Amino acid sequence: MPQFPVSSYLLAVLVPSVLHAQQAERYVLSDDPVAIYNLVGDVRVEPGTGEGVAVLVTRAGQEASRLRVAQGEAEGSSTLRVIYPGDRIRWQGEGGGSSTQLRVREDGTFGDLGDDDHEHHGRHGSEEGRRVTIESGGGLDARADLVVQVPKCREVAVVLAVGSVTVTNVDGKLAVETYGAPVMATGVKGELNIDVGSGSVRASQVDGDLRIDTGSGSVEVSRYRGTSLSVDTGSGDVTGTELEGEEVSVETGSGEIRLSAVTSPSVSLETGSGGVTAELRRDVAELHAETGSGDISIRAPASLGAAVEIETSSGDIETDFPLQVTRHGRDHMVGTIGDGKGTIAIETGSGEIKLLKGSN
Repeated sequence: MPQFPVSSYLLAVLVPSVLHAQQAERYVLSDDPVAIYNLVGDVRVEPGTGEGVAVLVTRAGQEASRLRVAQGEAEGSSTLRVIYPGDRIRWQGEGGGSSTQLRVREDGTFGDLGDDDHEHHGRHGSEEGRRVTIESGGGLDARADLVVQVPKCREVAVVLAVGSVTVTNVDGKLAVETYGAPVMATGVKGELNIDVGSGSVRASQVDGDLRIDTGSGSVEVSRYRGTSLSVDTGSGDVTGTELEGEEVSVETGSGEIRLSAVTSPSVSLETGSGGVTAELRRDVAELHAETGSGDISIRAPASLGAAVEIETSSGDIETDFPLQVTRHGRDHMVGTIGDGKGTIAIETGSGEIKLLKGSN
């Protein structure tokens, strides 16, 4: 039997285990607001206990030891920052064939957090800092997966370049900003702001204000209840069901809008190219539906009352509500339904328009 030095034998056995079973490191951030920055990895946000926001960091990859975790105040927040050396990082996850470029400041912060005036995505990040490329080719083989534990009523922001973000049953004021990572949120209360450069967004059972802004990617919202629901995407379909709020606003540059079981006095639906379908559960004070090219179909309760203006440059107009017409043309119709207290404006550049009775 060959004789191996004890040290070599132990090294051969233990090294693979160390590489694939990193221990989570725990950090606590006590002061609001909290901001967490990470370039690559999967992030899970969940309820926490105690007064501080706890962050569990698990490093992975052959060069995981080169990552550095920093804490301290930055950009007006109490922060945790995973700092990656160099300007190229390897990423083999979903969408690994793509390349993401961004600028990272020396302190490890990046993105537009706190800037309400930035333009639509693709755009993330200022001109400050070094340029970092994240792709499936060569580069630093390291990532950090995070578990963020949020006690009630805390204000927390998560900023991620690539990977994924999952939020479950958090009660507080939460912001999620990603460059090329999908976001899934379930059972959130309070305020949720999701800002994605490229990637899908799914939100369900949200109770509170919800704002979703994406550069490209589909958006799905279900079982929403709150004051204001706003969805704005540069390119992608938007679907929603069981939406209840004081305001419901959906806008996409290119894609279909399909909503059902909407309960709101104020509804605004707009797409540059694509069809619009909506089922309203209650009378509205204001409804605006517009598409540059595509059909529009609105179903509303038989009790609907509104001043109505419908316009299509190319397509038929159909309604089964009793309509007192004050002005009518081939592509234009103005009139009153019921008590006329609300306002309804529906317009398409090319397509047919239907305003139909739904179930009460």
